[in-house]
Amino acid sequence: MDEYYFTLAEVLRERLDLIADHQLRGQNPTAHLERLKQASERIEQLKKQLPKNADSMLIHYLDRMSFTKALEFVRQHYLREP
Repeated sequence: MDEYYFTLAEVLRERLDLIADHQLRGQNPTAHLERLKQASERIEQLKKQLPKNADSMLIHYLDRMSFTKALEFVRQHYLREP
């Protein structure tokens, strides 16, 4: 299960980093959009694989696409990062 949450955190972090990548967006908007789509698809795939005992708040954050909150939640509750 830890590997699932580690992977989820990694994909969420990647999606958030892509959103913040203004340089890529400015230089190659098509590539930027494609990478955002790919990251979003991976998040959707992982949502479908959520463990049955996943916290309802995490589900809420993912459903609402509140990826910053979802990442923080995973870090604090599943990965025990500060």
